[in-house]
Amino acid sequence: MPNFNGVWSLTTQAQYASDWPIPPDLSRGLFGGGTDFAAGAVNTIDFVVISTLGNATDFGNLTASRAYLAALASSTRGVWAGGSSGVNIIQYVTIESEGNATDFGDLTLARQSLAGCSSATRGLTGGGDGGAPTTNVIEYITIANTGNATDFGDLTVSREGVGACSSPTRGVFGGGSNKNVMDYVTIASTGNATDFGDLTITGTGQAGCSTSTRGVFSGGGTTNTLQYITIASTGNATDFGDLLNNTSYPVACSNSTRGLFAGGEVGSASNVIAFITIASTGNATDFGDLTVSRGAGGGLSNGHGGLQA
Repeated sequence: MPNFNGVWSLTTQAQYASDWPIPPDLSRGLFGGGTDFAAGAVNTIDFVVISTLGNATDFGNLTASRAYLAALASSTRGVWAGGSSGVNIIQYVTIESEGNATDFGDLTLARQSLAGCSSATRGLTGGGDGGAPTTNVIEYITIANTGNATDFGDLTVSREGVGACSSPTRGVFGGGSNKNVMDYVTIASTGNATDFGDLTITGTGQAGCSTSTRGVFSGGGTTNTLQYITIASTGNATDFGDLLNNTSYPVACSNSTRGLFAGGEVGSASNVIAFITIASTGNATDFGDLTVSRGAGGGLSNGHGGLQA
């Protein structure tokens, strides 16, 4: 109880803390760009509240229609980089508002089919297709600033159609170019990536999401496979469960408990959003629908594993 002045003592606060309600996780997931695999790329950005269920809502537009682009985020700012047809554009939005993306700067290498991950302050992009051949380039930006990307180092193997996820300290790039390779880097440093282990299957067009401890990758190719890793260790991935459909090039995002996989190609473009509970294993469950059917976009959130202390 408070004292006669209405002030809680530290002891009393600690005693009653477990009875206080936990505020809801209102982290937003954003899905930007992509292609319907027929008419071409779109500039649509949708958003959802990850802890709820329901259809996505229109957020705004990218600076131009783009597919096969990387996505990453801090707690306030979402960033997309590169994309079709091999551009060097970096663009950003403020996640808690709605509106169109704004120019951020340029990549050092124009490319598409690259992957992004981040900590609270720094964003990385890795791999991709700069025309021919594929590339092993990793670049970084400071998310709070605008400006051009800087060279970080190299992946262990050049590849495109890569997935990525992160903890606050480590970024992991998985799959791409029909390979099962996983690499990792320490986000706060620079240097070449180190082998992490192998995915359960080879593929192209993986999507990755994570909490601060566990990362989950889709299988790539036309499979429904989900697989997981413990980010702080190294080793091969383990089967997690299945997506709702055999899906290539979905996009993914996460908060501290839940991962979302949205869209992709299932013979034609899909609008389905599915979710998993990352700390457990099991098959994905229906969440809702995107506003536009598409795959090969970029998914990000302001609650992903790289932001969780």
